[in-house]
Amino acid sequence: MYTQALNAQALDAEPDRADPGVAKVEDAVRLQRFQERIDAEERIEPNDWMPELYRRTLVRQISQHAHSEIIGMQPEGNWITRAPSLRRKAALLAKVQDECGHGLYLYAAAETLGVAREELVDQLLSGKAKYSSIFNYPTLTWADIGAIGWLVDGAAIMNQIPLCRCSYGPYARAMIRVCKEESFHQRQGYEIMLTLARGTDEQKEMAQDALNRWWWPCLMMFGPPDTVSQHSDSSMRWKIKRFSNDELRQKFIDATVPQAHYLGLTVPDPALTFDAASGHWRHGPIDWDEFKQVVAGNGPCNAERMARRRQTEEDGAWVREAARAYAEKNRAKAA
Repeated sequence: MYTQALNAQALDAEPDRADPGVAKVEDAVRLQRFQERIDAEERIEPNDWMPELYRRTLVRQISQHAHSEIIGMQPEGNWITRAPSLRRKAALLAKVQDECGHGLYLYAAAETLGVAREELVDQLLSGKAKYSSIFNYPTLTWADIGAIGWLVDGAAIMNQIPLCRCSYGPYARAMIRVCKEESFHQRQGYEIMLTLARGTDEQKEMAQDALNRWWWPCLMMFGPPDTVSQHSDSSMRWKIKRFSNDELRQKFIDATVPQAHYLGLTVPDPALTFDAASGHWRHGPIDWDEFKQVVAGNGPCNAERMARRRQTEEDGAWVREAARAYAEKNRAKAA
């Protein structure tokens, strides 16, 4: 998927321009041509010229996406040994393995932008880089695994399907496979919730409790309102994103509320109403203070998630060192 040979010179080299006026004109011409390619729905590839802000925006978004996939293995992996049946265990194990693969695809896509994977991982471990706020909430019961598949992966699909048409080629191609696998995850989660909702009173209560706890964090997943979003304008102009945060949030609500009704569950939003004129479900106010606290590292499981990730990185150091030694030995033999 990412076999294009990276031409570092094409990515980084700039002509030797002593005259600032000439440089400004050349940059303006390049920017205009770049935007024309974007507007014409052409894909930007790693060896193509791109504005530095475009590259940095992609690195930030793709790396945050990759970190989220890797950290997202933890809340579900916590239930692999406690799944209620062998079938559920096998399905959950496969799902967690898929999430790991998604992270690797995305790290590879970020590397095509000239940033090393090790640098991205260091940014995560140091706290400089962020991951999705949703993974800082605990999985208290088996119903939470169903809610994650149905709601969290459902929200992810809503956000990621437009990314299959992202202007940056490697990212768009990675998302095609990711979305196919996420669709299985969403159906798996909904099937768990359906089984619980049709089970005993205790099981249905467990499903309702999971919906109560995951609904609002899932709405926050799409990011802050458009009025305060810092990166939406440039991302939309460069067609990295195709829809705004609020548009994606609305699409998710419109698709999910009828599913909850079919399950016989109640969406935990007293202000939720259907607007017949627009055909949309209107939701109540979101607690953005909670969102800010979780993003800032003060969520229920932030410390636990990062401690586990740092310990895993430390435990795997010997594997990376052995791989490097083996590669160096082979290079020495070839020389």
